[in-house]
Amino acid sequence: MDNVSYISLDGYIEMNKYRCFYFLLLFTAYVLILCSNSTIVCLIVIHRSLHEPMYVFIAALLTNSLLFSSALYPKLLLDVLSETPVVSYPVCLLQWFISYSLCGSEFLLLCFMAYDRYVSICRPLQYPTLMRQRMIWVFLSVAWLLPACQVAVPVRLSAEARLCNYSYRGIICSSAVYRLHCVSSPALLLYGLVVLVNVIVLPVIFILFTYVRILIISYRSGRDVRRKAANTCLPHLLVLINYTALSVCNVLLARTEAVFSKTLLFILALQVILNHPLLNPIVYGVKMKEIHKHLRRLLFPDKRL
Repeated sequence: MDNVSYISLDGYIEMNKYRCFYFLLLFTAYVLILCSNSTIVCLIVIHRSLHEPMYVFIAALLTNSLLFSSALYPKLLLDVLSETPVVSYPVCLLQWFISYSLCGSEFLLLCFMAYDRYVSICRPLQYPTLMRQRMIWVFLSVAWLLPACQVAVPVRLSAEARLCNYSYRGIICSSAVYRLHCVSSPALLLYGLVVLVNVIVLPVIFILFTYVRILIISYRSGRDVRRKAANTCLPHLLVLINYTALSVCNVLLARTEAVFSKTLLFILALQVILNHPLLNPIVYGVKMKEIHKHLRRLLFPDKRL
């Protein structure tokens, strides 16, 4: 494209009277996301007792939340204060790339965390061999690079597509930008389904399989094994269920947004950007015993814990 095209964001509800309220809500949420996620990431980095694969994956998940929020919230805050929110087409494509890449890496990280818990509980003697530091770095590289490479293909092709529609029904750009193109591409839609299967469907199936195996092994083992499984797997399951539900909502918004009212679209979009980045640090900060211990020492240094 020779000239930068600007797209009007038609997903915002009327907020003339409550513009300051929405701005304060989003700004407060952004500050809480930055503080809570970065605090736990720093705790994991600083304390050597947390330098284990499970906590490394948790730090990676929370880093994802920081990247996702930092990529979206500044633009959202500007849009809330604007009378007519618009976004340039390159920035729209960048939002799509970042949000979908991080979504895919989130599911892959949860997949590797499930494998880590499976090896730890079901094959404890093989754990030091299977979960070496080199393997952790391989998992992290795959989790971040594979979704980014796959999402880059449709984003790159969309960058060269001609636009005939300049009104986007949403507040965050996603694969729904296909509706802005003059000519729809069945190949791009099919490729999107393949990526969806690779980075979401297959990891979720693998996660469910591993947790079923963990449940069976735990049921047959003693009370200590069941307690360990419950303490370490329950937080991951809560995060998985929450993020899967939000991702399904996001896909439905992109594919069938014309069915929903603008108010419902706005509420669902807010759930995607508010719920998960705020829930993760709460779940891991409260449910993970070692993280909770260091967090309490940080917040209440004068108390004996």
